[in-house]
Amino acid sequence: MQQFFEKYKKQLLRGGVLLLVLITVIASGKQLNATLLESAIGVVVTPFQDLTTGISTWVDETITASRNKSDLKEENTELKNQVAELMEENRRLAMYEEENAKLSALLKIAQRYPDYESIGATVIAKDPGVWYDGFTINKGTKADVSANMVLIAPEGLVGKVLESGLTFSKAQSILDSRSAVPAMSVRTGDLGVVKGNYTLSADGLCIMEYIDGDAEILVGDEIVTSHLSDIYPSGLAIGKVLELETDTNGLTKYAVIQPYVDLKHLDTILVIDKNSAIEKTPVFTDPAAAPADNANATEPEEPTEENQETGASE
Repeated sequence: MQQFFEKYKKQLLRGGVLLLVLITVIASGKQLNATLLESAIGVVVTPFQDLTTGISTWVDETITASRNKSDLKEENTELKNQVAELMEENRRLAMYEEENAKLSALLKIAQRYPDYESIGATVIAKDPGVWYDGFTINKGTKADVSANMVLIAPEGLVGKVLESGLTFSKAQSILDSRSAVPAMSVRTGDLGVVKGNYTLSADGLCIMEYIDGDAEILVGDEIVTSHLSDIYPSGLAIGKVLELETDTNGLTKYAVIQPYVDLKHLDTILVIDKNSAIEKTPVFTDPAAAPADNANATEPEEPTEENQETGASE
């Protein structure tokens, strides 16, 4: 036997190694039951593994939730900014639309008075008080605005320019106690003077004085500028009669007038110059069509015999 092992020693060692490798491969492919030691270790280690796994999962979920919350917060902030920008854009568009409406209204007024030069202006300051007794506009001598030019709004007469600087002008409204506007009733033609009144101006009202005692003017009548003014074009709407009273002398009447223009919220006006009225003179391209310089000129007389004799003697 000893001889056999010695003779086949190398072959036996090789076979043993191959057998061990084969057993190892087969054992690695099978699910073997844990040993007692492995079970004991598993009892101790498993809770820690579960705890570690739970902590890891919680950390991952917390990080994910925090990241999502941060993303949502950033998205919410961006959406708020977009909403704010849209609201601001809407406000600007509303302002542009309102300004365009005002300018369109002023343009319509200017078209009513095509014979007068006109320019749009904006109220930039007002005198202290509830109503616009006096105010400042943003046009002056640089825009050819000067004293006594007339100020009107779409609803009617506002007042006139008192004095002008280079880029601004001080104005007087019809509520100013120093104001005096020749006026008349549209319905009856009765004349008077619309003036500011210190007491009535607090309520945005003015007064029409010097109305004839026999005038047929009534409450509700429309009052406009008359043809008697050197400053104001005739026919400008002023307001309507609220009250009508007889003066203490019994010879004249006065009326409380509510202006058509909301002077308290005035912001855009039209400036017109009555003195800039365009005189439309016809232009004749054909000399034969032009009228004679002297309207009373007569054709030359036909020469008579007497004239001919006189000419001959001379």
